[in-house]
Amino acid sequence: MAITAPTIPKASGWKLFLKTVIARAYPRVIGQQREKSWMFFDIFLPILGIAAYVFVYRAIGAPEEYIGFVVMGGAMTAFWLNVLWSMSSQLYWEKEQGNLALYIMAPNSMMAILLGMALGGMVATLLRAMVILVIGGWLFQVRFMVANFGLLILVFFLTMTALYGLGMMSASLFLLLSREAWHLANLAQEPIYLISGFYFPVKNLGFWIALTASLIPLTMGLDAMRQLVFPSAAQFGFLDVQIEILGLLILCVLFLFGARSLLNYMEKLAIREGRLTESRR
Repeated sequence: MAITAPTIPKASGWKLFLKTVIARAYPRVIGQQREKSWMFFDIFLPILGIAAYVFVYRAIGAPEEYIGFVVMGGAMTAFWLNVLWSMSSQLYWEKEQGNLALYIMAPNSMMAILLGMALGGMVATLLRAMVILVIGGWLFQVRFMVANFGLLILVFFLTMTALYGLGMMSASLFLLLSREAWHLANLAQEPIYLISGFYFPVKNLGFWIALTASLIPLTMGLDAMRQLVFPSAAQFGFLDVQIEILGLLILCVLFLFGARSLLNYMEKLAIREGRLTESRR
């Protein structure tokens, strides 16, 4: 009598998508615990930058609200760096390490793979951001007074959704540009700090520059969160919170749709040409 091997049920559809997300998030969460020195530098270095702006603002007699703006902006830099280095450049690094071909051949969705990486990285990033807020608020005597926690959580969720959608969309662009990905990542880091208003109200840049900068989700998200956390910050706000929430909703749809379209194009390109390298013609 022949012995047949037990059949293992194969996941498909939303089950496969969910399992892929969990599988890719797991290494990010575990990996952060193995390199505890990274967490120290990810917290210590942003606090140094925050301190520099705080001392400058106090020296020139800026409004006290600016101190709180700097602390919040310093905490949000963790999310931007996570998107820039752990999302946008991810597929390029996977190609360099020889893993990209496995991702392309696998039956799961590329969006599920990137989403898992995003969620895994967001766990550690959220922890770092909270520690920066607590330490920065304690060091510089910042008083946080949240009037509406529900609205604040909604703004944060929409900001993260749009931001990581932008990261997934740019991952395809960085991959297709190949070796230029490293230079683009370095080029994008500091200018975003400026035009997104990480350390000052973006309103000070002028209406049209601030409106253009609002294409980056952190611009409107950070401005809205500041208005919700500091009651007197409304006078420094770029737009009304309700308008910024609507803008974030539009960016969520735009970037998620763009990410799906670009990832599908990249997969078709890999299948048609058999390669995704800088030697592609």
